[in-house]
Amino acid sequence: MNFEGEFAGRGVVITGACGIYGRGLARTFAAEGAKLCLTDRDGPALDALLAELPAAAGSFTQAADLMDDASLAALAARVGSEWGAADILINNAGIYPSGFLLDTTNEAWDAILGINLRAPFILTRDLTTQMVKAGVKGTVINISSGAARKMRRTAAPYSLSKTALDRLTKGFAIELAEYGIRVNALEPGFAAGSSVSALSQAHVDKVTAGIPLGRASSEADIGAAALYLASSAAAYVTGTSLAVDGGNSIGSLEVHQDKKQAL
Repeated sequence: MNFEGEFAGRGVVITGACGIYGRGLARTFAAEGAKLCLTDRDGPALDALLAELPAAAGSFTQAADLMDDASLAALAARVGSEWGAADILINNAGIYPSGFLLDTTNEAWDAILGINLRAPFILTRDLTTQMVKAGVKGTVINISSGAARKMRRTAAPYSLSKTALDRLTKGFAIELAEYGIRVNALEPGFAAGSSVSALSQAHVDKVTAGIPLGRASSEADIGAAALYLASSAAAYVTGTSLAVDGGNSIGSLEVHQDKKQAL
């Protein structure tokens, strides 16, 4: 799909920008001529990432701790100061710790819900308030997961956070529609390599082997989907969840019976 300069000069905020999805999203929107606000906890890493990108003038980085209200407020204030309002907010940051519910500490629970759900609520509330005041008919994209629709053993808090994020997406979508602001969720496919939630190679191989379309997610997959949801091509799309996961969320190729072939 050719967006013909649609994103040139538009302000895009990306949380978790140093992660595997975040980097891909940053590269995708920079290549389309957008100006970026990249945020993550690691300031030097953010600066290094921005220096690699062909981002438009007016781009900047803002280190932020998504568990800290003052840090979230500072991020929103910086966006308002630099741009007046963003055009696109991508709530990408998330953590995926593995553990049984009986072993989950209060601190771990608070971190999962805080980063995966509470921070998207606060940032969406504050940045769309700026959009409304500036008359910007913007777009919010929440990075969700197939886990929103299917409980995962040893990842119940994560699944819960993504289910709630999907409902939050719909809640904001219905309340912001009158302002021309669209809010959608994007469920990217499986991609290994997170420095926050490390996965064993055995796990990576097993999951990849079960994906119906036969491969892990690529940077191009999530980038193209995000561009679509943020573009005028999706002008009538709001409150929905778009799965771009090779069919991973609908089922697995793993065979449990003795029969190994279709014929």
